[in-house]
Amino acid sequence: MRRVLAEWEKQRVVLISFPHKDTDWYDEQNPKSLQEALSPFIRITQAIAYYQAVYIICEDREFASSLFCSTSNMTFIEIPTNDTWIRDYGYISIEDSGESRLLDFIFDGWGGKFEASLDNGVNKIVHQKGYLGTTPLESIDFVLEGGAIESDGEGTILTTSKCLCNPNRNGGLSKDEVEQKLSLYLGAKRILWLDYGYLAGDDTDSHIDTLARFVAKDTIAYVECEDRDDEHFEELNKMKKQLQSLKTEDNKEYNLIALPMSRAIYNKENKRLPATYANFLITNRAIIYPTYNDPKDKEVEDILKSIFPNREIIPINCLKLIEQGGSLHCSTMQVC
Repeated sequence: MRRVLAEWEKQRVVLISFPHKDTDWYDEQNPKSLQEALSPFIRITQAIAYYQAVYIICEDREFASSLFCSTSNMTFIEIPTNDTWIRDYGYISIEDSGESRLLDFIFDGWGGKFEASLDNGVNKIVHQKGYLGTTPLESIDFVLEGGAIESDGEGTILTTSKCLCNPNRNGGLSKDEVEQKLSLYLGAKRILWLDYGYLAGDDTDSHIDTLARFVAKDTIAYVECEDRDDEHFEELNKMKKQLQSLKTEDNKEYNLIALPMSRAIYNKENKRLPATYANFLITNRAIIYPTYNDPKDKEVEDILKSIFPNREIIPINCLKLIEQGGSLHCSTMQVC
């Protein structure tokens, strides 16, 4: 029997993929652009490596390692990439009849929005190089991004219809068809669908990890918008009502924990950026969460402390990350 491991289960390593001059992070008109882009990736890597192993996918091993005073718990792997959002092209870790297995789904740049052929090959290369030992790798002819699903570790998957039923993924499948695929590949026993919720500036078609997260098998943390003048107010309140209607496997209501919306943040072209506090990473001994120079940063820290009293809460400024459409969780992928 298969199951997708929950993020709070024991992790072997966390993957992260660094920006380089051939990614959108690099601006020829700004000599400091790559250095600025690398800053949050360095901080995230350091925060993870303090407690556990990190594999850094990079263009140049020597350059990447030179960015750190200490490289303890860090392994640098030279692999060509298109972009940095390894949450969506990294492995999905499952347990199959008690044995670990890694799944490699197709990544097509969020429905063909961006070139992704190099990113789509990363899992195979890392596995071929032997970094994950003898853990079996299964390549699957199905488009699925890691940020599109949340698992409670016991067979329940939380996801959004705007993403998994989108015509730009797998030709546009019905909910029933998607459920059959997730049951086959992931061992899913139940699929919980959210039909509402989005973030302005998001390229993922409403990935669940930007909106709502399992933090325990009976508890979901979600983004709440209380400002009636905010463009997200109506959609996120419909999402909240749908979350309130969901039931656990034993037919109880979920414990719902609201995370605030960040202030509206815009880029130089006055385009709103997808700042979300839901995009935190759970590691073996810490919660690493995104901050946005917002008064709510501290409020979120307190909320996360109440949810995870036995883990250290580590803030990372992610204003630079959201300029390219993602945040902290999007930049990482745990391997269990």
